[in-house]
Amino acid sequence: MHRSVMLRQVLEWTAVRPGGRYIDATLGGGGHAEAILEASAPDGRLLGIDADPDAIARCRGRLARFGGRFDAAHARFGRLADIAGERGFGGADGVLMDLGVSSFQIDEPERGFSFRADGPLDMRMNPAEPLTAADLVNTLPEADLADLIRRHGEEPAARRIARRIVARRQTVPFRGTADLAAVIAAAAGRPGGRIHPATRTFQALRIAVNRELDELDDGLRGALDALRAGGRMTVISFHSLEDRTVKHFFRAHQPRSEALAEGGERWVNEAPPVRVLTRKPVEPDEAETAENPRARSARLRAAERTS
Repeated sequence: MHRSVMLRQVLEWTAVRPGGRYIDATLGGGGHAEAILEASAPDGRLLGIDADPDAIARCRGRLARFGGRFDAAHARFGRLADIAGERGFGGADGVLMDLGVSSFQIDEPERGFSFRADGPLDMRMNPAEPLTAADLVNTLPEADLADLIRRHGEEPAARRIARRIVARRQTVPFRGTADLAAVIAAAAGRPGGRIHPATRTFQALRIAVNRELDELDDGLRGALDALRAGGRMTVISFHSLEDRTVKHFFRAHQPRSEALAEGGERWVNEAPPVRVLTRKPVEPDEAETAENPRARSARLRAAERTS
């Protein structure tokens, strides 16, 4: 069952109000979009963006009751600024980005995002894209595969895992998620841990297949460009690579003093400037994590464009 994480906090930090114009850059199951449309009634509008055509179709049905107040675009959120301009959402009051994979995608074995049920090694957010996880695990040189697993999964056993994958694929190529997960678990050698030994490697493959970190860089810049002065940007991340990227982006755009060689100081920042609203990431409360364990790793950061 899909549950949108941190709904109350999203509405609070995005400062949703009646009549506002908002962009949900990662539409997913539509829960955040629905809550924003309800809170911005009677005349607030929302543009939803998602790379997954199934998410677009699902949300068009779920949000049909809002009529012309809701618009949807099938696209990667790295194109956010262009899409906002094309759809009349430039100068938006708020932008939300809920990063990572949705519960719908995890719960559908045929999408290949999870090893809890066997499915094809796919992991594409947009099934029309050419590159799959099977392509990576069956063709990358061992050193490149190890580097990918280490960088995108922060997996300490990356070299061992890559070595085992390459040795196995020489006889039988990988096709399914359960097969790959079993080989990774044997190579990682961490039975009984808090998370499954294959979790970090699957994360790394998903990030690489969908170019998620590059997309995040483009999306953050596009979101800030799409905001009006005083508009707010709220980002929910689920692992440290995403959270660090968001933190550093906000910090780069927050004005700070810089000493001058000739004395005195000046204020510097990347344009446009922001005011960081969350000194530390906001975490879900205990009640939410008890009801929805998938929310445990969620971290929310927010900033306001100041000019």
